[in-house]
Amino acid sequence: RNQQIAQLGHDVETRNQQIAQLGHDVEARNQQIAQLGHDVEARDVEIALHQEQQVTLNTQLIEKLAENVRFTQALELEQDRVVLAQAELQAVRQNLNSQLLELSDWATYIDAHPAIYAFKKSMLGMVRKMLRMMPLSMKSRQQLRKIYYIIVRPSRFREKQVPFVNDDATLRCDLISRPNSDRDVFVFAVIDWNFRIQRPQHIARSLAEAGRRVFYFSNHFIDAEEPGYRLEQLPGAVALYQLKLHLKGAPAIYFSPPTDDSLAMLELSMASVIRDFGAISSISIVQHGYWFPLVRRLPNSYRIYDCMDHHEGFGNVPEKLVEIEKEMLSNADLVTVTSSWLEEFAHKYNSNVALVRNASEYTHFMSRPERVYKDSKSRRIIGYYGAIAEWFDLDLVEAVASAYPDCLILLVGDDTVGAHKILAKMPNVEFTGEVPYSTLPYYLYAFDVCLLPFKVIPLTLATNPVKVYEYLAAGKPVVCVDLPEISHFGDQVARAASVDEFVSQVGMALRESGTESECKVANRRRFAAEQTWHHRGIELLSAIDAVPMPRISVIILTYNNLDLTRACLDSVLERSDYPNLEVIVVDNASSDDTPAYLEDYARRHQEVRIVLNQKNLGFAAGNNVGLSISTGEFLVVLNNDTVVTHGWIMTLLRHFQAFPGLGLLGPVTNNIGNEAKIEVNYQNIAHMPGESLVYTLTHMGQRYPLRNAAFFCVMMSRSTYDRCGPISEDYGLGFYEDDDYCRKVEAAGLEVACAEDVFVHHHLSASFNKLKFSERQVLLERNKAIYEQKWGAWVPHVYRTPLRR
Repeated sequence: RNQQIAQLGHDVETRNQQIAQLGHDVEARNQQIAQLGHDVEARDVEIALHQEQQVTLNTQLIEKLAENVRFTQALELEQDRVVLAQAELQAVRQNLNSQLLELSDWATYIDAHPAIYAFKKSMLGMVRKMLRMMPLSMKSRQQLRKIYYIIVRPSRFREKQVPFVNDDATLRCDLISRPNSDRDVFVFAVIDWNFRIQRPQHIARSLAEAGRRVFYFSNHFIDAEEPGYRLEQLPGAVALYQLKLHLKGAPAIYFSPPTDDSLAMLELSMASVIRDFGAISSISIVQHGYWFPLVRRLPNSYRIYDCMDHHEGFGNVPEKLVEIEKEMLSNADLVTVTSSWLEEFAHKYNSNVALVRNASEYTHFMSRPERVYKDSKSRRIIGYYGAIAEWFDLDLVEAVASAYPDCLILLVGDDTVGAHKILAKMPNVEFTGEVPYSTLPYYLYAFDVCLLPFKVIPLTLATNPVKVYEYLAAGKPVVCVDLPEISHFGDQVARAASVDEFVSQVGMALRESGTESECKVANRRRFAAEQTWHHRGIELLSAIDAVPMPRISVIILTYNNLDLTRACLDSVLERSDYPNLEVIVVDNASSDDTPAYLEDYARRHQEVRIVLNQKNLGFAAGNNVGLSISTGEFLVVLNNDTVVTHGWIMTLLRHFQAFPGLGLLGPVTNNIGNEAKIEVNYQNIAHMPGESLVYTLTHMGQRYPLRNAAFFCVMMSRSTYDRCGPISEDYGLGFYEDDDYCRKVEAAGLEVACAEDVFVHHHLSASFNKLKFSERQVLLERNKAIYEQKWGAWVPHVYRTPLRR
């Protein structure tokens, strides 16, 4: 038994040794696992750093590509400038001698009277200083500046006041005949370019960097008696301009819509911009309701409402402007919105809504500046920058300040609610006031934690905060109130639904450190690098390209006259500038080379369909063939002896969209036997686009009532065609069928008019002129009798009295 006990003791000791050895093995294995964990963590950091480097390289690549686009655009713009310079050179030469004489007289005067000159300079400096200190309105400052330059320095007064005269028809026609391949962009802004840098400026710049010519219209007007504009070329892009339109009284846009007189002057000021720059194909991005009555009158322009905020949420928007915003929401070709909340809201009014969120100028915020703000007490900094307004939660900021008394709460921005007085009791809260956009990184890189302390109200529910993208571009930890749009940032930001949770999240952000912090910084930067204004510009242009415009069918009837047909077709395809166009050419058994030409033309142009009749069916029946196979929501009957002008289709369409009671609409023209004829002077067809533009731009959005619209060019809606039916074929080869159709339209309770802002050149009766005079007279008398039997005595057509240009 003792031997057994001894053996068991020996076995137990052996087992204990084995257990100890296993313990050593486990400890060694744990050390290996821990080392592997450290290795994996280090590798994750290395991967994150590599990814951050890749993001940086991608950003640099994007910048290089943008630089290449800008360089290409600069070359194209330089070519245009050379053309303009050649036209201006002669005038410069003519003025040079007189300017040199003036300069010589001025220099001689200074030499002779140095003391007087020095006195004037010093007095001028004092006056400028006094004006800057005086509490004057912008309107008053503009008036004083204008008076000063007119009286004291008339040579410096260079306001752009442009009368509508054709000083250089050749140059203007060259501009109009060579429009940009891409539409120009008009940004009708809610703020001036030099105000706080926000979405309006970023969107404009991103579109300019994408190769568009961008005109940024300031909300500040120039108080002037005559139409015109002031132009400022903006830095950072080749073709980016701010314009301030002339408008008597220079009203603020925020309090009421434009009056009729103001709208009329804005139209003329805008017309001078379009004419001077040849901006006859545009995209109008509207950011405030004040502009929409003007934009609705612009020719050949897409209408985009960039809905950045829930304006009713501000609570102080005048009712008339709220109503205009609802019109914009309903009638815009596209509504772009910044948040999911606004997307749902906009869909109640319009089916064409695109979500184009805010973003950051990543390259501006990605790098730490050489100088960074430092707290004089070396405290850690919990920071915010942006407007401190009615949506800013002061109670929440006070709670954070109380919870972290050893930290500085730094608030950077314009205080419009007296926050500095309310929070004066908090010794660790400091205000800087508003700072320039360029200096934001100076403060941002001093923040240890970034805040978004907004109240949860209707306005902020619709907000997609720009500053959060900018915070993340710097890699900073961000704590936000739990608003709907914050979910878009995922786990890159901390969200809080209560004061306690917000304060707690700030504490967690302050404790970030080590490898985990480095990974989070890299992830934040990576997210921000993919959410830049460059990306948003591309998204916006893609959304505009996808806008579903109504389909329009153009029916062109041909009978011989191939040269006229060729000119007509080329003008339609080159100048219509419309994305959803169907062209149907019906040939009435031409005996020249027209049928063969049309077959070849249709093979080269997919949007063109042809029908070759075996016999001449006459004007009405021939057009009815095309109308019967058309698929458009709107239909155009167009003679082959016409030449259209740029943007004619969309501009005609806008009248139907503005006035549902419109039945038939034609253009103004050089040659027709009724009120649609206007006086317009051009010596050849090459000068026609520029000369006609002088008239149409001064009549934007206007219609002239007609009793009869001549069917050399007329548009109608599909509903009008369905109600009134095809063109009457009772009149054989032609004459009186267009008058007949106008009576049908009137009987249906619809109106007939011509668009004062669309011009179409007309050769007049090219086909009927081939008839013998006797045959024409027989046809006229016969058809007049048919017409009068149906509609009573025919009323002769008349011209305008007087014809006006």
